Amino acid sequence: MSRGVHERVIMHVDMDAFFASVEQRIDPALRGRPVVVCGSGRRTVVAAASYEARPYGIRSGMPLFEAARKCPDLLVVQADIPKYVDASLRVLHVLEGFTPDVEVYSIDEAFLDVTGSLALFHGAERIARLIKEKVKQEVGLTCSVGIAPNKLLAKLASAMHKPDGLQVIRPEDVPSLLEDLPVEEQWGIGPRLGTYLREMGIRTCGQLAKIPVGILEKRFGIMGRMLYRMARGMDDAPVVPCGTGPDARSMGHSMTQDQDITGKEEIAWYVFLLAEMVGRRLRAGGYAGKTVVLTLRYTDFQTFSRRMTLKRYLATGPQIYETAMRILDGIRLKDAVRLVGVSLTNLVRGRTQIPLFEGERKGEELVLAMDRVNNRYGEFTLTWGPLLGGRKDRVVPPSWRPKDGDFKHTVP
Repeated sequence: MSRGVHERVIMHVDMDAFFASVEQRIDPALRGRPVVVCGSGRRTVVAAASYEARPYGIRSGMPLFEAARKCPDLLVVQADIPKYVDASLRVLHVLEGFTPDVEVYSIDEAFLDVTGSLALFHGAERIARLIKEKVKQEVGLTCSVGIAPNKLLAKLASAMHKPDGLQVIRPEDVPSLLEDLPVEEQWGIGPRLGTYLREMGIRTCGQLAKIPVGILEKRFGIMGRMLYRMARGMDDAPVVPCGTGPDARSMGHSMTQDQDITGKEEIAWYVFLLAEMVGRRLRAGGYAGKTVVLTLRYTDFQTFSRRMTLKRYLATGPQIYETAMRILDGIRLKDAVRLVGVSLTNLVRGRTQIPLFEGERKGEELVLAMDRVNNRYGEFTLTWGPLLGGRKDRVVPPSWRPKDGDFKHTVP
């Protein structure tokens, strides 16, 4: 892959059916069989499906009962998060042997900037083949690798020939590649957004590229400018290795719902879940904040946020939830809701105050004890009563990143 003087070379490494593949590696009886990994709750959904299960139409996010109906011979394995974290760290150990510029995007994905490593390893494609070979030898898993001038295109490339694929997208190939590419295949455009674009007569990235940015911004707000750039394969985002970015200015999570929500009671459940996820991220990074932001998006993509600033700093799920619910109580919903988001801003690092009252101290001790259990056994192993029975048991949050000291316990 030739490159200009200032051209970056970015890789996206995506593990193939990661959770299911880890289970098949460990248990030979699962190999070559249709396998799904899921949680333990009554309403659990498929967290990962092996490639043998996918011809039956089984996909991540599908209710388990539906997956079992599609494939009567389906083998169901309960998720074991520590095993997947261990495998992920071993893969990361391999990747860091080729460049220090490795950004963990999720537990089974990473971006690499290999621009400075090309001469050492004799080219990007050779680096990719060595990564695939070493991951298979040292971790026992396969991965797909995309190579491109930026993160957006690298992620697109890695999905083009899964499993165990390798795809290069060169700058000169971008216009022809995107011309007939369905918009839903571009990173960041989900089924809902794809539906809205189709209603505008836009089915491919080539068609999207012909729409003036002003029209897209009027229809989709700030997302409109992002769509304008995505249609052209443009992305300036750097690869940010873990621990090298600036201190966070805010932390948050959002969820787009499979079905629109019409009542505040159901919204409240998701607010609590998101508040707990935000609290976990805050404490893991040593942060606290005092401005809570609640974001809602209606079915027509109208999105708005409301915020409330307190005099004290918050770092626990119940505290964030209580404030977010005060915000929600003051909102008069005009339509069904398709996205709920909770975030915290005005962040500071380090402890800001010592709890004065015994009840507050016990509450903090309880939260820290829950953190220790969840750090060891997986997210939501211990959780609050209102979240019991929900769909997000034993999840790996999108915020998962390796912590200092992880390698000395997991990587030989």
